[in-house]
Amino acid sequence: MVPKYQHALIVGAGPGLSASLARICRAQGLRVTMAARTVEDLKSLCDEIGASAIPCDAANAEDVVSLFGALEELPPDVVVYNPSARERGPFVGLDAKGVKEGLMITAYGAFLVAQEAAKRMVSHGHGAILFTGASASVKGYPQSAPFAMG
Repeated sequence: MVPKYQHALIVGAGPGLSASLARICRAQGLRVTMAARTVEDLKSLCDEIGASAIPCDAANAEDVVSLFGALEELPPDVVVYNPSARERGPFVGLDAKGVKEGLMITAYGAFLVAQEAAKRMVSHGHGAILFTGASASVKGYPQSAPFAMG
């Protein structure tokens, strides 16, 4: 028998896909926590669905450890990784620092969040980690090479 999920954590929460996922999870009876670098923008959604928000820079290991530490009372058994950062422009003119920052969020942050989530899920015997993506990862678009990489 598949355990019933109780708590969804959505990292990289914003007004688009993650807001829709938060609404769906709440409608299914899950507790919802959203994490983002800036949580002020999430206040109206939190009020609407009865969710909470915690500030977290997913590319910062200490922030990620603190995020999961704050949720020890009821660790999330569903984690959605949805942050996005990109450097736009012609490939040959891209700023290497901007590309690196984007990859730190989309790739390294994904590792950090998944690792912390997995530690808890393995000890509890169940859980799900979901990573969102974009069609750019399978079909590149002009001016979006770093977006396709993440």
